Amino acid sequence: MPTPSMEDYIEQIYNLMEAKGYARVSDIAEALEVHPSSVTKMVQKLDRDDYLNYEKYRGFILTAKGKKVGERLVFRHELLEEFLEIIGVDNENIYVDVEGIEHHLSWNSIDRIGDVVNYFKADGSRVEELKKMHQEAEQ
Repeated sequence: MPTPSMEDYIEQIYNLMEAKGYARVSDIAEALEVHPSSVTKMVQKLDRDDYLNYEKYRGFILTAKGKKVGERLVFRHELLEEFLEIIGVDNENIYVDVEGIEHHLSWNSIDRIGDVVNYFKADGSRVEELKKMHQEAEQ
């Protein structure tokens, strides 16, 4: 199992590779607000743990294991954003809140949150009822 820090890197690498077809150390460093040397160290660790294949001075690619983990991490992130949006969290707080909680929930909890999101999405009137409850509580 990757650590929360490893997850951040895998998720970022996955997102960059999906968007651009490649992920550079400088892009990862900028996105995660870390030094390029920290990225290089983590890339080497991810290589040792078989999440990516790294060749010095040549770059790296995610392994099948890394892609699978990356997909799951992106799913988790997007699901939590959607959940917080549904329950009425202000948009300006959603990203920071997801970053704060995503590593602290079990996959069982993530699956149950997915059930709640699907419940609300199955009938749009449920979301409207929840919004109405929020408005009444604020008054």
